[in-house]
Amino acid sequence: MTELALKGAPLDRARLLRLLQDYGVYAGVAVLLLVNIALTPHFLSTENFRTQAVQVAPVLIVALGMALAIGSEGVDLSVGSVMALSTSLLSLYLGYGPWVALIVAMIGGAVVGLANGSLIAFIGVQPIVATLALMVAGRGIALVLLPQLKDVRDPGMSSLGSGDLFGIPYLVLIAAALALLVGFIVKRTTFGRQLLAIGDSRPAAQLAGLPVRRVLILVYVIAGVLAAIAGVLATARLQASDPTSLGTLMELSAITAVVVGGTPLSGGRIRIGGTVAGAVLIQLLTATLIKHDLPPSWTQIAQAVVIVLAVYAARERGKR
Repeated sequence: MTELALKGAPLDRARLLRLLQDYGVYAGVAVLLLVNIALTPHFLSTENFRTQAVQVAPVLIVALGMALAIGSEGVDLSVGSVMALSTSLLSLYLGYGPWVALIVAMIGGAVVGLANGSLIAFIGVQPIVATLALMVAGRGIALVLLPQLKDVRDPGMSSLGSGDLFGIPYLVLIAAALALLVGFIVKRTTFGRQLLAIGDSRPAAQLAGLPVRRVLILVYVIAGVLAAIAGVLATARLQASDPTSLGTLMELSAITAVVVGGTPLSGGRIRIGGTVAGAVLIQLLTATLIKHDLPPSWTQIAQAVVIVLAVYAARERGKR
């Protein structure tokens, strides 16, 4: 009887860790919702939910690109700087029309992603080093293009930032559409399967004849474009271009959302649904601390703790 109980204990622990990794993010969202319903005044108001959804949209969009990078056993630290670069380009080219400015901003993000991917795929630079270099250079270029904050006064941008369709803000609709698109790419396309195979074992993928370099470059180009879109949406919501602060620490929020959502840092697996829930969790955590008059530094500490717990759960599960 005692021997059976001892044999069952590791199994129960492994099952608990598996459940924590697979469903812990959803439980965390549920707990934060219940805490806020009980302790935060006016939390259940329509305006509050609209505000939370609008604020989480850019984080989610960046996290989608980060999920692809982490799924390929990499990471993209340049996403915050790409947001800053996109807001600078948007402001500079807005005089040619909002669509032209949007396209230029996306091209800027794609160029940064192309540089990241080329350093990783062709030169063999570690993803954390390559994207760190572009993180520094990207914000520097953004500040050269636009040294200071600038108001964005354009009817199209104003409509994008504050408009809605059937009561749902455009920013939320765009984020939801991109999440569905990235989820489809990961689950239903050849590119998605190749990406996961590369993340699982790059040498094996090369031996199997997969286009490793092309896939890696495309991963970082997509991540750059998504970060640029997030920068445009954040600019439209704020009605101002501020390359100094826009996107600051966004890489931390994106990595947290992805890892907490169940995508392992070791690559080979991507959970888009978990990433969405992870982004919501980070936003709720931030909003909860702010609404209860705790300083912003506590948000960063809380995110760090959440990351450590998520990585620990994944590590323990990997041992079994």
